[in-house]
Amino acid sequence: MSGVAAPRSSEPSARSARLTLLTASFGTLLVLVDYTSPLTTLTPTAASLGAGLTAQTWTLTGTLLGLAALLLTMGSAADDFGRKRVFGAGAVLMLLSTALSAAAPNTGIFLTGRVLQGCAGAALLAPSLGLVGHAFPTGPARIRATGVWGAAVGLGIAIGPVYAALLEKAAGWRAVYWVLALLSAVVLLLTVFGVEESRNERPRKLDPLGVLTLGAGASCLIAGLAEGRYGWGRTMVVSLLVAGVLLLAAFVVVESRIPEPMLDLALLRSPGFVVSCSGALFTGLSIVGLMSYLPTVLQKSLGQSPLAASGILAIWSGLSFVAALQARRLATRVSAISQVAASLLVCGIGEAALYGMHEGDSWARLVPGLAIAGIGSGVLNAALARLAVASVPAHRGSMGSGANNTARYLGSSLGVALTVTLVAQASSSEGPAEATALGANDAVLAAAALCLVGALISLWGRIAERRAERAAGEDAGPAAVKTAA
Repeated sequence: MSGVAAPRSSEPSARSARLTLLTASFGTLLVLVDYTSPLTTLTPTAASLGAGLTAQTWTLTGTLLGLAALLLTMGSAADDFGRKRVFGAGAVLMLLSTALSAAAPNTGIFLTGRVLQGCAGAALLAPSLGLVGHAFPTGPARIRATGVWGAAVGLGIAIGPVYAALLEKAAGWRAVYWVLALLSAVVLLLTVFGVEESRNERPRKLDPLGVLTLGAGASCLIAGLAEGRYGWGRTMVVSLLVAGVLLLAAFVVVESRIPEPMLDLALLRSPGFVVSCSGALFTGLSIVGLMSYLPTVLQKSLGQSPLAASGILAIWSGLSFVAALQARRLATRVSAISQVAASLLVCGIGEAALYGMHEGDSWARLVPGLAIAGIGSGVLNAALARLAVASVPAHRGSMGSGANNTARYLGSSLGVALTVTLVAQASSSEGPAEATALGANDAVLAAAALCLVGALISLWGRIAERRAERAAGEDAGPAAVKTAA
Protein backbone atom coordinates (compact mmCIF):
# COMPACT_ATOMS: atom_id res chain seq x y z
CA MET A 1 0.00 0.00 0.00
CA SER A 2 1.38 3.43 -0.88
CA GLY A 3 2.06 5.99 1.83
CA VAL A 4 2.48 3.50 4.65
CA ALA A 5 5.41 2.94 6.95
CA ALA A 6 8.22 0.67 5.91
CA PRO A 7 7.98 -2.97 7.03
CA ARG A 8 9.09 -3.75 10.56
CA SER A 9 12.14 -5.61 9.24
CA SER A 10 13.59 -2.29 8.07
CA GLU A 11 13.38 -0.78 11.52
CA PRO A 12 16.51 -0.04 13.57
CA SER A 13 18.14 -2.61 15.83
CA ALA A 14 17.89 -2.18 19.61
CA ARG A 15 21.30 -0.46 19.71
CA SER A 16 20.41 1.81 16.81
CA ALA A 17 17.06 2.61 18.43
CA ARG A 18 18.83 3.72 21.62
CA LEU A 19 21.23 5.90 19.61
CA THR A 20 18.27 7.41 17.76
CA LEU A 21 16.55 8.24 21.04
CA LEU A 22 19.75 9.77 22.41
CA THR A 23 20.24 11.88 19.27
CA ALA A 24 16.60 13.03 19.03
CA SER A 25 16.47 13.89 22.75
CA PHE A 26 19.85 15.69 22.68
CA GLY A 27 18.77 17.72 19.66
CA THR A 28 15.51 18.63 21.41
CA LEU A 29 17.38 19.62 24.57
CA LEU A 30 19.73 21.80 22.49
CA VAL A 31 16.79 23.67 20.93
CA LEU A 32 15.29 24.40 24.35
CA VAL A 33 18.65 25.50 25.79
CA ASP A 34 19.11 27.86 22.85
CA TYR A 35 15.59 29.24 23.26
CA THR A 36 15.90 29.89 27.02
CA SER A 37 19.53 31.10 27.18
CA PRO A 38 18.69 34.80 26.58
CA LEU A 39 16.44 34.83 29.67
CA THR A 40 19.53 35.47 31.82
CA THR A 41 21.95 37.01 29.28
CA LEU A 42 19.71 39.64 27.74
CA THR A 43 21.09 42.60 29.72
CA PRO A 44 24.82 42.08 28.96
CA THR A 45 24.06 41.13 25.35
CA ALA A 46 22.00 44.28 24.81
CA ALA A 47 24.65 46.44 26.47
CA SER A 48 27.42 44.98 24.29
CA LEU A 49 25.50 45.38 21.03
CA GLY A 50 23.74 48.63 21.93
CA ALA A 51 20.35 46.99 21.45
CA GLY A 52 17.21 48.99 22.29
CA LEU A 53 13.98 47.70 23.82
CA THR A 54 12.56 46.50 20.51
CA ALA A 55 15.73 44.58 19.70
CA GLN A 56 15.70 43.05 23.18
CA THR A 57 12.15 41.83 22.59
CA TRP A 58 13.20 40.23 19.31
CA THR A 59 16.12 38.53 21.03
CA LEU A 60 13.52 36.56 22.99
CA THR A 61 10.99 36.25 20.16
CA GLY A 62 13.21 35.65 17.11
CA THR A 63 13.56 31.92 17.70
CA LEU A 64 9.79 31.60 18.16
CA LEU A 65 9.32 33.19 14.75
CA GLY A 66 11.46 30.58 13.00
CA LEU A 67 10.03 27.72 15.06
CA ALA A 68 6.35 28.42 14.56
CA ALA A 69 6.72 29.34 10.89
CA LEU A 70 8.51 26.14 9.85
CA LEU A 71 7.68 23.34 12.31
CA LEU A 72 4.76 21.84 10.41
CA THR A 73 6.56 22.29 7.08
CA MET A 74 9.67 20.55 8.40
CA GLY A 75 7.59 17.73 9.85
CA SER A 76 5.87 17.09 6.53
CA ALA A 77 9.16 17.31 4.62
CA ALA A 78 10.81 14.88 7.04
CA ASP A 79 8.09 12.25 6.56
CA ASP A 80 8.34 12.48 2.77
CA PHE A 81 12.04 13.12 2.08
CA GLY A 82 13.85 11.67 5.09
CA ARG A 83 13.70 12.34 8.82
CA LYS A 84 17.45 11.89 9.28
CA ARG A 85 18.12 14.24 6.37
CA VAL A 86 15.95 17.05 7.77
CA PHE A 87 17.24 16.53 11.33
CA GLY A 88 20.86 16.64 10.11
CA ALA A 89 20.17 19.80 8.11
CA GLY A 90 18.76 21.34 11.29
CA ALA A 91 21.98 20.50 13.16
CA VAL A 92 24.08 22.14 10.42
CA LEU A 93 21.93 25.28 10.45
CA MET A 94 22.03 25.43 14.26
CA LEU A 95 25.83 25.27 14.14
CA LEU A 96 26.06 28.08 11.57
CA SER A 97 23.41 30.31 13.13
CA THR A 98 24.76 30.10 16.69
CA ALA A 99 28.24 30.87 15.36
CA LEU A 100 26.74 33.85 13.52
CA SER A 101 25.19 35.20 16.74
CA ALA A 102 28.42 34.55 18.65
CA ALA A 103 30.48 36.57 16.17
CA ALA A 104 27.83 39.23 15.45
CA PRO A 105 29.32 42.75 15.25
CA ASN A 106 25.92 44.45 15.53
CA THR A 107 22.31 43.91 16.60
CA GLY A 108 20.97 43.17 13.11
CA ILE A 109 23.31 40.25 12.48
CA PHE A 110 22.76 38.91 16.00
CA LEU A 111 18.96 38.92 15.53
CA THR A 112 19.34 37.29 12.10
CA GLY A 113 21.18 34.50 13.87
CA ARG A 114 18.38 34.18 16.44
CA VAL A 115 15.70 33.83 13.74
CA LEU A 116 17.83 31.26 11.90
CA GLN A 117 18.22 29.38 15.20
CA GLY A 118 14.43 29.13 15.27
CA CYS A 119 14.44 27.72 11.73
CA ALA A 120 17.14 25.24 12.78
CA GLY A 121 15.11 24.35 15.85
CA ALA A 122 12.09 23.57 13.65
CA ALA A 123 14.20 21.19 11.53
CA LEU A 124 15.44 19.47 14.71
CA LEU A 125 12.19 19.32 16.66
CA ALA A 126 9.76 18.31 13.92
CA PRO A 127 11.49 15.05 12.85
CA SER A 128 12.60 14.12 16.37
CA LEU A 129 9.41 12.37 17.46
CA GLY A 130 9.06 10.83 13.99
CA LEU A 131 12.53 9.30 14.41
CA VAL A 132 11.58 8.01 17.86
CA GLY A 133 8.26 6.64 16.56
CA HIS A 134 10.03 4.77 13.76
CA ALA A 135 12.72 3.37 16.08
CA PHE A 136 10.32 2.12 18.76
CA PRO A 137 7.21 0.08 17.94
CA THR A 138 3.89 0.82 19.61
CA GLY A 139 3.88 -0.42 23.19
CA PRO A 140 5.85 0.02 26.45
CA ALA A 141 9.14 0.72 24.64
CA ARG A 142 7.63 3.67 22.78
CA ILE A 143 5.96 4.96 25.94
CA ARG A 144 9.34 4.98 27.71
CA ALA A 145 11.02 6.60 24.70
CA THR A 146 8.46 9.42 24.36
CA GLY A 147 8.78 9.97 28.12
CA VAL A 148 12.52 10.46 27.70
CA TRP A 149 11.87 12.90 24.84
CA GLY A 150 9.39 14.82 27.01
CA ALA A 151 11.94 14.89 29.82
CA ALA A 152 14.47 16.45 27.43
CA VAL A 153 12.07 19.37 26.97
CA GLY A 154 11.97 20.01 30.73
CA LEU A 155 15.71 19.50 31.13
CA GLY A 156 16.47 21.94 28.32
CA ILE A 157 14.34 24.62 29.96
CA ALA A 158 16.01 23.90 33.31
CA ILE A 159 19.56 23.96 31.97
CA GLY A 160 19.30 26.88 29.54
CA PRO A 161 19.06 29.89 31.89
CA VAL A 162 21.55 28.48 34.44
CA TYR A 163 24.03 27.42 31.75
CA ALA A 164 23.86 30.86 30.12
CA ALA A 165 24.19 32.78 33.39
CA LEU A 166 27.23 30.76 34.51
CA LEU A 167 29.00 30.88 31.15
CA GLU A 168 28.29 34.59 30.65
CA LYS A 169 29.76 35.33 34.06
CA ALA A 170 32.87 33.25 33.33
CA ALA A 171 33.58 34.07 29.67
CA GLY A 172 31.04 36.63 28.38
CA TRP A 173 27.75 36.29 26.51
CA ARG A 174 29.40 35.33 23.18
CA ALA A 175 30.74 32.14 24.76
CA VAL A 176 27.14 31.00 25.30
CA TYR A 177 26.63 30.79 21.52
CA TRP A 178 30.09 29.41 20.71
CA VAL A 179 29.46 26.46 23.03
CA LEU A 180 26.01 25.94 21.49
CA ALA A 181 27.71 25.80 18.08
CA LEU A 182 30.06 23.11 19.42
CA LEU A 183 27.14 21.12 20.82
CA SER A 184 25.40 21.41 17.44
CA ALA A 185 28.43 19.74 15.87
CA VAL A 186 28.04 16.89 18.38
CA VAL A 187 24.37 16.48 17.38
CA LEU A 188 25.42 16.40 13.73
CA LEU A 189 27.99 13.67 14.36
CA LEU A 190 25.45 11.60 16.31
CA THR A 191 22.99 11.99 13.45
CA VAL A 192 25.46 10.94 10.76
CA PHE A 193 26.80 7.90 12.61
CA GLY A 194 23.97 6.88 14.94
CA VAL A 195 20.65 7.39 13.13
CA GLU A 196 19.13 5.32 10.35
CA GLU A 197 17.12 7.05 7.64
CA SER A 198 13.34 6.63 7.55
CA ARG A 199 10.72 8.11 5.25
CA ASN A 200 7.45 7.31 3.52
CA GLU A 201 7.64 4.69 0.77
CA ARG A 202 5.87 7.08 -1.59
CA PRO A 203 6.76 10.75 -1.04
CA ARG A 204 3.81 13.07 -1.52
CA LYS A 205 3.80 16.09 -3.78
CA LEU A 206 5.07 19.37 -2.41
CA ASP A 207 2.50 21.79 -1.01
CA PRO A 208 4.04 25.19 -1.84
CA LEU A 209 0.87 27.20 -1.18
CA GLY A 210 0.48 25.51 2.19
CA VAL A 211 4.10 26.26 3.08
CA LEU A 212 3.73 29.90 1.99
CA THR A 213 0.43 30.64 3.75
CA LEU A 214 1.35 28.85 6.99
CA GLY A 215 4.87 30.31 7.19
CA ALA A 216 3.78 33.85 6.34
CA GLY A 217 0.70 33.67 8.58
CA ALA A 218 2.61 32.40 11.60
CA SER A 219 5.37 34.97 11.03
CA CYS A 220 2.91 37.88 10.84
CA LEU A 221 1.04 36.68 13.92
CA ILE A 222 4.17 36.31 16.05
CA ALA A 223 5.61 39.62 14.80
CA GLY A 224 2.34 41.35 15.70
CA LEU A 225 2.33 39.78 19.17
CA ALA A 226 5.94 40.81 19.76
CA GLU A 227 5.37 44.41 18.67
CA GLY A 228 2.04 44.57 20.53
CA ARG A 229 3.83 44.74 23.85
CA TYR A 230 4.50 48.42 23.12
CA GLY A 231 0.92 49.28 22.14
CA TRP A 232 -1.80 47.08 20.65
CA GLY A 233 -3.56 49.86 18.78
CA ARG A 234 -0.66 50.82 16.51
CA THR A 235 -1.26 50.47 12.78
CA MET A 236 1.67 48.12 12.26
CA VAL A 237 0.53 45.81 15.06
CA VAL A 238 -3.08 45.65 13.87
CA SER A 239 -1.96 45.10 10.27
CA LEU A 240 0.37 42.24 11.24
CA LEU A 241 -2.26 40.52 13.38
CA VAL A 242 -4.98 40.84 10.74
CA ALA A 243 -2.62 39.61 8.02
CA GLY A 244 -1.61 36.67 10.21
CA VAL A 245 -5.21 35.60 10.83
CA LEU A 246 -6.15 35.96 7.14
CA LEU A 247 -3.10 34.00 5.96
CA LEU A 248 -3.77 31.19 8.45
CA ALA A 249 -7.39 31.08 7.27
CA ALA A 250 -6.05 30.88 3.70
CA PHE A 251 -3.85 27.96 4.81
CA VAL A 252 -6.94 26.08 6.00
CA VAL A 253 -8.68 26.74 2.67
CA VAL A 254 -5.62 25.57 0.71
CA GLU A 255 -5.29 22.39 2.76
CA SER A 256 -8.97 21.55 2.25
CA ARG A 257 -8.74 21.81 -1.54
CA ILE A 258 -5.60 19.90 -2.53
CA PRO A 259 -5.37 16.08 -2.79
CA GLU A 260 -2.19 15.68 -0.71
CA PRO A 261 -2.17 18.43 1.93
CA MET A 262 0.69 19.15 4.31
CA LEU A 263 -1.85 18.92 7.16
CA ASP A 264 -4.71 16.48 6.65
CA LEU A 265 -7.71 18.38 8.03
CA ALA A 266 -9.58 15.08 8.43
CA LEU A 267 -7.37 14.52 11.48
CA LEU A 268 -9.38 17.21 13.24
CA ARG A 269 -12.14 14.60 13.58
CA SER A 270 -9.77 12.58 15.80
CA PRO A 271 -10.11 13.48 19.52
CA GLY A 272 -6.49 12.42 20.08
CA PHE A 273 -5.13 14.79 17.43
CA VAL A 274 -7.32 17.67 18.63
CA VAL A 275 -6.13 17.18 22.23
CA SER A 276 -2.52 16.83 21.04
CA CYS A 277 -2.68 20.24 19.37
CA SER A 278 -4.95 22.04 21.84
CA GLY A 279 -3.00 20.68 24.81
CA ALA A 280 0.25 21.91 23.24
CA LEU A 281 -1.34 25.30 22.48
CA PHE A 282 -2.48 25.78 26.09
CA THR A 283 0.87 24.48 27.38
CA GLY A 284 2.57 27.34 25.54
CA LEU A 285 -0.14 29.86 26.31
CA SER A 286 -0.52 29.22 30.03
CA ILE A 287 2.71 27.56 31.19
CA VAL A 288 5.67 28.32 28.91
CA GLY A 289 4.53 31.94 28.45
CA LEU A 290 4.38 32.59 32.20
CA MET A 291 7.52 30.68 33.15
CA SER A 292 9.56 32.34 30.36
CA TYR A 293 8.99 35.74 31.99
CA LEU A 294 9.16 34.60 35.63
CA PRO A 295 12.96 35.13 35.97
CA THR A 296 12.47 38.77 34.97
CA VAL A 297 9.74 39.15 37.61
CA LEU A 298 11.98 37.58 40.25
CA GLN A 299 14.79 39.99 39.41
CA LYS A 300 12.63 43.13 39.32
CA SER A 301 10.29 42.49 42.25
CA LEU A 302 12.11 40.07 44.57
CA GLY A 303 15.62 41.46 43.94
CA GLN A 304 17.12 38.17 42.78
CA SER A 305 20.25 38.00 40.64
CA PRO A 306 19.95 36.47 37.15
CA LEU A 307 21.67 33.27 38.32
CA ALA A 308 19.47 33.00 41.42
CA ALA A 309 16.32 33.64 39.37
CA SER A 310 17.22 30.88 36.92
CA GLY A 311 17.94 28.55 39.85
CA ILE A 312 14.48 29.23 41.27
CA LEU A 313 12.92 28.53 37.87
CA ALA A 314 14.84 25.24 37.85
CA ILE A 315 12.59 24.01 40.68
CA TRP A 316 9.76 23.95 38.13
CA SER A 317 11.73 22.76 35.13
CA GLY A 318 13.83 20.24 37.08
CA LEU A 319 10.77 18.53 38.54
CA SER A 320 9.25 18.59 35.07
CA PHE A 321 12.25 16.56 33.86
CA VAL A 322 11.90 14.00 36.67
CA ALA A 323 8.11 13.69 36.29
CA ALA A 324 8.35 13.13 32.52
CA LEU A 325 10.73 10.21 33.07
CA GLN A 326 8.32 8.63 35.56
CA ALA A 327 5.16 9.30 33.54
CA ARG A 328 5.44 5.90 31.82
CA ARG A 329 4.14 4.33 35.04
CA LEU A 330 0.77 5.96 34.36
CA ALA A 331 0.45 4.67 30.80
CA THR A 332 -1.25 1.37 31.67
CA ARG A 333 -3.67 3.05 34.09
CA VAL A 334 -4.53 6.42 32.53
CA SER A 335 -5.01 7.27 28.85
CA ALA A 336 -2.81 9.94 27.29
CA ILE A 337 -5.80 12.27 26.81
CA SER A 338 -6.79 11.90 30.47
CA GLN A 339 -3.18 12.63 31.46
CA VAL A 340 -3.26 15.85 29.44
CA ALA A 341 -6.51 16.97 31.11
CA ALA A 342 -5.32 16.12 34.63
CA SER A 343 -1.85 17.61 34.09
CA LEU A 344 -3.21 20.92 32.85
CA LEU A 345 -5.43 21.06 35.93
CA VAL A 346 -2.46 20.34 38.21
CA CYS A 347 -0.39 23.02 36.44
CA GLY A 348 -3.23 25.50 36.96
CA ILE A 349 -3.32 24.72 40.68
CA GLY A 350 0.44 25.19 40.91
CA GLU A 351 0.31 28.52 39.08
CA ALA A 352 -2.55 29.76 41.25
CA ALA A 353 -0.39 28.95 44.30
CA LEU A 354 2.14 31.54 43.07
CA TYR A 355 -0.44 34.30 43.62
CA GLY A 356 0.27 36.89 46.31
CA MET A 357 3.74 38.15 45.33
CA HIS A 358 4.92 41.45 46.80
CA GLU A 359 8.14 43.44 46.58
CA GLY A 360 10.94 41.90 48.60
CA ASP A 361 9.09 38.64 49.37
CA SER A 362 11.13 35.53 50.06
CA TRP A 363 11.40 33.27 47.02
CA ALA A 364 10.73 30.29 49.30
CA ARG A 365 6.99 30.98 49.30
CA LEU A 366 6.95 30.21 45.57
CA VAL A 367 8.42 26.72 45.99
CA PRO A 368 5.13 24.79 46.54
CA GLY A 369 3.50 26.31 43.45
CA LEU A 370 6.58 25.78 41.29
CA ALA A 371 6.86 22.17 42.49
CA ILE A 372 3.20 21.38 41.75
CA ALA A 373 3.38 23.06 38.33
CA GLY A 374 6.66 21.25 37.57
CA ILE A 375 5.23 17.81 38.26
CA GLY A 376 2.17 18.61 36.15
CA SER A 377 4.34 19.95 33.32
CA GLY A 378 6.47 16.81 33.22
CA VAL A 379 3.52 14.44 32.90
CA LEU A 380 1.98 16.83 30.39
CA ASN A 381 5.10 16.88 28.16
CA ALA A 382 5.30 13.07 28.15
CA ALA A 383 1.59 12.66 27.40
CA LEU A 384 1.67 15.22 24.57
CA ALA A 385 4.72 13.54 23.01
CA ARG A 386 2.91 10.20 23.14
CA LEU A 387 -0.24 11.67 21.61
CA ALA A 388 1.67 13.53 18.86
CA VAL A 389 2.87 10.18 17.48
CA ALA A 390 -0.14 7.99 18.34
CA SER A 391 -2.84 10.32 16.99
CA VAL A 392 -1.58 10.30 13.37
CA PRO A 393 -0.92 7.48 10.88
CA ALA A 394 2.43 5.72 11.38
CA HIS A 395 3.92 7.24 8.22
CA ARG A 396 3.03 10.80 9.35
CA GLY A 397 4.76 10.84 12.74
CA SER A 398 6.93 13.87 12.00
CA MET A 399 3.91 15.80 10.74
CA GLY A 400 2.16 15.00 14.04
CA SER A 401 5.21 16.24 15.93
CA GLY A 402 5.35 19.36 13.75
CA ALA A 403 1.67 20.15 14.32
CA ASN A 404 2.05 19.61 18.07
CA ASN A 405 5.13 21.82 18.35
CA THR A 406 3.69 24.49 16.06
CA ALA A 407 0.74 24.81 18.44
CA ARG A 408 3.11 24.87 21.44
CA TYR A 409 5.28 27.71 20.14
CA LEU A 410 2.43 29.78 18.75
CA GLY A 411 0.90 29.48 22.21
CA SER A 412 4.22 30.38 23.83
CA SER A 413 4.48 33.56 21.77
CA LEU A 414 0.97 34.60 22.71
CA GLY A 415 1.56 33.59 26.33
CA VAL A 416 4.72 35.70 26.64
CA ALA A 417 2.93 38.68 25.07
CA LEU A 418 -0.01 38.27 27.47
CA THR A 419 2.26 37.96 30.52
CA VAL A 420 4.39 40.97 29.59
CA THR A 421 1.28 43.06 28.90
CA LEU A 422 -0.34 42.21 32.25
CA VAL A 423 2.88 42.93 34.15
CA ALA A 424 3.49 46.21 32.29
CA GLN A 425 -0.07 47.48 32.82
CA ALA A 426 0.07 47.16 36.61
CA SER A 427 0.84 50.19 38.72
CA SER A 428 1.50 50.85 42.38
CA SER A 429 2.13 53.93 44.50
CA GLU A 430 4.89 51.94 46.24
CA GLY A 431 7.11 51.90 43.15
CA PRO A 432 7.94 49.85 40.06
CA ALA A 433 9.08 46.74 41.96
CA GLU A 434 5.73 46.40 43.72
CA ALA A 435 3.92 47.15 40.43
CA THR A 436 5.83 44.28 38.78
CA ALA A 437 4.79 41.93 41.59
CA LEU A 438 1.13 42.98 41.32
CA GLY A 439 1.19 42.56 37.55
CA ALA A 440 2.72 39.11 37.99
CA ASN A 441 -0.18 38.21 40.29
CA ASP A 442 -2.59 39.10 37.49
CA ALA A 443 -0.53 37.02 35.07
CA VAL A 444 -0.53 33.90 37.25
CA LEU A 445 -4.31 34.06 37.66
CA ALA A 446 -4.74 34.43 33.89
CA ALA A 447 -2.41 31.49 33.31
CA ALA A 448 -4.26 29.33 35.84
CA ALA A 449 -7.59 30.15 34.16
CA LEU A 450 -6.16 29.22 30.74
CA CYS A 451 -4.94 25.89 32.17
CA LEU A 452 -8.50 25.20 33.28
CA VAL A 453 -9.83 25.95 29.78
CA GLY A 454 -7.24 23.62 28.25
CA ALA A 455 -8.15 20.89 30.76
CA LEU A 456 -11.84 21.20 29.88
CA ILE A 457 -11.10 20.86 26.15
CA SER A 458 -9.02 17.75 26.87
CA LEU A 459 -11.81 16.35 29.03
CA TRP A 460 -14.19 16.81 26.10
CA GLY A 461 -11.68 14.94 23.94
CA ARG A 462 -11.63 12.02 26.38
CA ILE A 463 -15.45 11.86 26.39
CA ALA A 464 -15.50 11.94 22.57
CA GLU A 465 -12.82 9.22 22.44
CA ARG A 466 -14.81 6.93 24.74
CA ARG A 467 -17.95 7.45 22.68
CA ALA A 468 -16.02 6.53 19.53
CA GLU A 469 -14.62 3.41 21.21
CA ARG A 470 -18.10 2.42 22.35
CA ALA A 471 -19.52 2.94 18.87
CA ALA A 472 -16.70 0.92 17.30
CA GLY A 473 -17.37 -1.90 19.75
CA GLU A 474 -21.07 -1.93 18.93
CA ASP A 475 -20.32 -2.03 15.19
CA ALA A 476 -17.83 -4.86 15.66
CA GLY A 477 -20.28 -6.93 17.73
CA PRO A 478 -22.71 -7.98 14.96
CA ALA A 479 -19.81 -8.58 12.56
CA ALA A 480 -18.09 -10.83 15.07
CA VAL A 481 -21.28 -12.82 15.61
CA LYS A 482 -21.76 -13.21 11.88
CA THR A 483 -18.14 -14.36 11.40
CA ALA A 484 -18.48 -16.91 14.20
CA ALA A 485 -21.69 -18.29 12.66
